[in-house]
Amino acid sequence: VQLVESGGGLVQTGGSLRLSCAASGRTIGGYAMGWFRQAPGKEREFIAAIHWNGRNTYYVDSVKDRFTISRDNAKNTVYLQMRSLKPEDTAVYFCAIDKLAYSGTWAFSGTYGYWGQGTQVTVSS
Repeated sequence: VQLVESGGGLVQTGGSLRLSCAASGRTIGGYAMGWFRQAPGKEREFIAAIHWNGRNTYYVDSVKDRFTISRDNAKNTVYLQMRSLKPEDTAVYFCAIDKLAYSGTWAFSGTYGYWGQGTQVTVSS
């Protein structure tokens, strides 16, 4: 499976961006999808996930109520809508796909095994 993120860029504090992650080589149907980010000098952080059913979602507290994860299985794409962006959101954002189909561990970072190359998000103050 290949994952390609897009939609990153430079935005001012309070602005919005919508990231996309297009998958190829495998249908994402039946697989949980996640978003991670890595800021300079920091470890990769698990920030959001969406269950393979498309209804259940997980968010880390720092992005809850500001970010929304969604999926379109017909387009084999997952999205991350980001609002009210802050300078501390600056990072490279990666999408990932669960290693197992119909996994019960979708809200845990360790379940994700395939990654995109990332897209840079920079929030200026």
